[in-house]
Amino acid sequence: MTTTNEAVQMYRVYIKATPEAIWDAITKPEWTERYGYTGLVDYDLRQGGEYKVRPTKEFREASEANGYSCPDILIDGEVLEADPPRRLVTTFRMLMDPTMAAEGFTRITHEIKEGENGVCSLTVTHDLEGAPTLAAMVAGAGEDQGAGGGHAWVLSELKTLLETGKSFNN
Repeated sequence: MTTTNEAVQMYRVYIKATPEAIWDAITKPEWTERYGYTGLVDYDLRQGGEYKVRPTKEFREASEANGYSCPDILIDGEVLEADPPRRLVTTFRMLMDPTMAAEGFTRITHEIKEGENGVCSLTVTHDLEGAPTLAAMVAGAGEDQGAGGGHAWVLSELKTLLETGKSFNN
């Protein structure tokens, strides 16, 4: 996985799974609660539809145990393009931190391409223009303070879950 620069970050991972399985893992809450930051996604998968991520009970409890207030909605945005199971483009605003929330909406693109031997590539491109605090967080800058490893970590766990049926915690 690579990061191109602060304003635009691109990550690619190769997953032995179908495009449909990868799409479901990105867009369905029963999947997203099992990897990464364990948020519950809610997509209205049509142009102009809402995109929201809510915390799981475990996420909320962990946040509050560490002294952080956990909002009812962690991320919000709008679906700009949905072409299942190939491409999903949304706006993205992190609401957990007032500084990141004030930076406004960024744009994130998920592209799934079917390859050979049952392996697909998943490329995530995050346009972070004007959002330096969010750019640092999704690049994994807070990992040594317990904030997770950003997009690279989330995509790594997504790959592990789809290929083994297990997340990093089990």
